[in-house]
Amino acid sequence: MSRTPTPTPTPTGSGSGARTGPRVPPRRRIRIGCGAGFADDRIDPAVEVAEHGRLDYLVFECLAERTVALAQLDRLRDPDAGYNEWLEERMEAVLEPCARQGTRIITNMGAANPTAAARVVTEVAHRLGLDGLRVATVTGDDVLHLVKGAQLPLLDGPYEAATANDLRDTVVSANAYLGATPITEALVQGADVVVTGRVADPSLFLAPLMHEFGWPPTDWPLLARGTAVGHLLECAGQLTGGYYADPGTKDVPDLARLGFPLAEVAEDGSFTVTKVPGSGGQLTPATVTEQFLYEVHDPAAHLTPDVTADFSHAHLTHLAEDRVAVTGITGREPPTTLKTSVGYRDGFLATGEISYAGPGAVTRARGAARIVEQRLTAAELTVTEARYDLIGVDAVHRGADATAVEPPEVRLRVAARTPTHLQARRVGREVASLWLNGPYGGAGVTRETRENIAITSVLLPRELVMPGTAVQLTVAGAGTP
Repeated sequence: MSRTPTPTPTPTGSGSGARTGPRVPPRRRIRIGCGAGFADDRIDPAVEVAEHGRLDYLVFECLAERTVALAQLDRLRDPDAGYNEWLEERMEAVLEPCARQGTRIITNMGAANPTAAARVVTEVAHRLGLDGLRVATVTGDDVLHLVKGAQLPLLDGPYEAATANDLRDTVVSANAYLGATPITEALVQGADVVVTGRVADPSLFLAPLMHEFGWPPTDWPLLARGTAVGHLLECAGQLTGGYYADPGTKDVPDLARLGFPLAEVAEDGSFTVTKVPGSGGQLTPATVTEQFLYEVHDPAAHLTPDVTADFSHAHLTHLAEDRVAVTGITGREPPTTLKTSVGYRDGFLATGEISYAGPGAVTRARGAARIVEQRLTAAELTVTEARYDLIGVDAVHRGADATAVEPPEVRLRVAARTPTHLQARRVGREVASLWLNGPYGGAGVTRETRENIAITSVLLPRELVMPGTAVQLTVAGAGTP
């Protein structure tokens, strides 16, 4: 990945020596901003980029692999649930400025229930007086019927399971990564807001470029450049210095007001990434380089449902403060299969924590851990996996030696996996009992028990997944409560 330093401006105007002649009309450019990089991301930077980014499109990318599986559980409990919990608040914040400026919104906040999520968007629009706002729903990613019980090899997951069929009735969800095409269909139908379920992250950003510029679905270099736009923007604040920041080594200004990025994209797929002037953070070739490499196994062959993108010859030019131009992206045809995330029930997780402070804190905490371990063994609980960590000592670096410098305080954390909810609760109870029955000075007990949803993946032949006919359009105010 090569970089070019900030260029020296060329003089213009009378007496500058600049050539005269007919003016070349500027190439059309589309401005796309990112409003979220994960499910619980901040909302105020999205409002900032919506208000001041002069956007054509605003994209909210809020769906991780575990997120959609947990959303499927929510939907099993309540047929009207299963979408992002912050959807309503986000739409309350950005629908009006986006409608006022003609900015269209694309989001995967539909998670496991895009149809219910679209209803929420139309209801918010109606409350805001935006009757006539058109909201499209993209479904078709839910492929549980194709995966459950199938002899599809698992790409990862439990060692005792080789195929999806081995997971049997523990499977609760299967969502294929759709590409950009159904979103472009929704935009063709005139949607102001497009709500999807599981769509590949960069496809959310590629779709409006295909729609606006008329890019053919088989022009691989163009699709790869649009995919690069999405890959850089999809994690929001990561591109503007959030995950890049390392105080004292890589300082980033005003992280408390970190601004979210946007891209200016030309019809040939060349683009510049930037952010709203005055917002916190920074956007430099270094932050762009780190995001280019994020979650990329092979920079020369980044697989997506739309294209196999080649980032290996990307060229970055630092145009000005917080402005980096990107060229050199190419691509080739996509894989013949679609990655599909499979969520399955994997027992229950129990966690319990207790703090020790003062002289001998580490020794007392280690003693407390041994007590819990011995009691869990004596109780003959079925614990399939357990960890006993001293936070601040060895929770990350296993086997660390804390004897050289005794910390003034330490927190014991016990985490265990059990097959039943009752057994998980008993693990937490053993930690809580240390308060009066363990080493002296224990305090600040917390405990939690929850069902564990694990994730594995399979590959589905793309011809089996049929999202194209699943676009539905609703209009705010037309029968909206």
